[in-house]
Amino acid sequence: MQRVYDIRDFGAVAGGEIKNTQAIQAAIDACHENGGGRVLISGGRYMSGTVILKSNVELHLATDGILYGSPDCADYPERPDVKHVDSKLLPRWRNGCFIFAEESENISITGLGTIDCHGEAFVTDESFCGWKHKRIDAPTPPRVIFFTGCRNVHFEGFTMTNQPAGWSFWIHDCDYVALDKLKILADVEYPNNDGIHINCSRNVTVSNCDITCGDDCIVVRANSRSLKENKISEKVTVTNCNLTSYASGVRIGWMNCGTIRNCAFSNLVMTDCSVGINFMFPYIPFDPAKTNTADTGRENSRVENISFSNIIMHQVYSNPVRLWIAPEADVKIDTVRNLYFSGIHASSPQHIHLEGRPENQPENIVFTDCDFEITDGSEFPDKEVHGSESNPGGETHMPTVKHVKGITFNQVRLTVK
Repeated sequence: MQRVYDIRDFGAVAGGEIKNTQAIQAAIDACHENGGGRVLISGGRYMSGTVILKSNVELHLATDGILYGSPDCADYPERPDVKHVDSKLLPRWRNGCFIFAEESENISITGLGTIDCHGEAFVTDESFCGWKHKRIDAPTPPRVIFFTGCRNVHFEGFTMTNQPAGWSFWIHDCDYVALDKLKILADVEYPNNDGIHINCSRNVTVSNCDITCGDDCIVVRANSRSLKENKISEKVTVTNCNLTSYASGVRIGWMNCGTIRNCAFSNLVMTDCSVGINFMFPYIPFDPAKTNTADTGRENSRVENISFSNIIMHQVYSNPVRLWIAPEADVKIDTVRNLYFSGIHASSPQHIHLEGRPENQPENIVFTDCDFEITDGSEFPDKEVHGSESNPGGETHMPTVKHVKGITFNQVRLTVK
């Protein structure tokens, strides 16, 4: 029988006003030291700063249990003892987060309770890059859940809400990760609050999730900059999810992003997204005043064998499918090839946009049994911007295809509203 460690037995007090970081951590530590079990959060709202999950521990949020983020930046400190990554080379140059795990195995967060991240404490009403809010001028938590170097990880059932302007999940160099039946419900007007960010990880399954956020809902990358050695992302599957984003529903890649291969996305509903599916390889100028350019990789990008099937896109703000390779020579590409799209049914003011460059032409892109309805943009009244995306500036009735080698359209239908 699984042993249960109730955080109240370690001094935690509900109500959302007393900080329970030490009590919750004590329960996790005791569970881990005694061979594992369940740490229970139930019976109210418990405020906390950063807690560290450890091997063989299940953090369980009961239906009436709320893990409530502290509003103080100091409660998400930089950890000097982190060893799996070079923290100075992480996005935002910090390892701060709400729930952290490193080089651990058989760990999980489960239950029908809630993680309330207290996000309003970390933003202002000043607009930023098309969003109505921006981060406060302070070391806010860059991410909510950050697991790195972990194996056999399971997230199931809970709701995450009120995220700060930071990623909800960052799965970084992990193996065998399952995210199932989650509700990730962020404010679409908060910047940079990605939903599930999968980086340099293998054998990851995302299923039956409802994700609403201001930045990309699901990201797959292979940015090894902070790791001792380069790692790939592969065997990522995403299925049966609802996605709403003021950026991309699904984004693949970024600048110099390493190898991403053998991934499948199916049975998705995307509503009110800026871009539906976005393969993005931009140019990010180097800033010599910082230790590295934030959030860029160190390898040539190689993306291959990616499949999208059975996807509904309703009211996409610009392109339902976009592939773009920036022209600058500093954007390093090995190959982008074998991209398959079937059963895509989209409504948007713009058609698909596929743009490589003469020296790096994406290969073997196949669209089968897809419907694209081009609208007049009236479904987005009085919006000059939509999150991080600029106004599409009218309709494009035909696909844009530049510097692409080998594209196939099978039973692709176009209607203009």
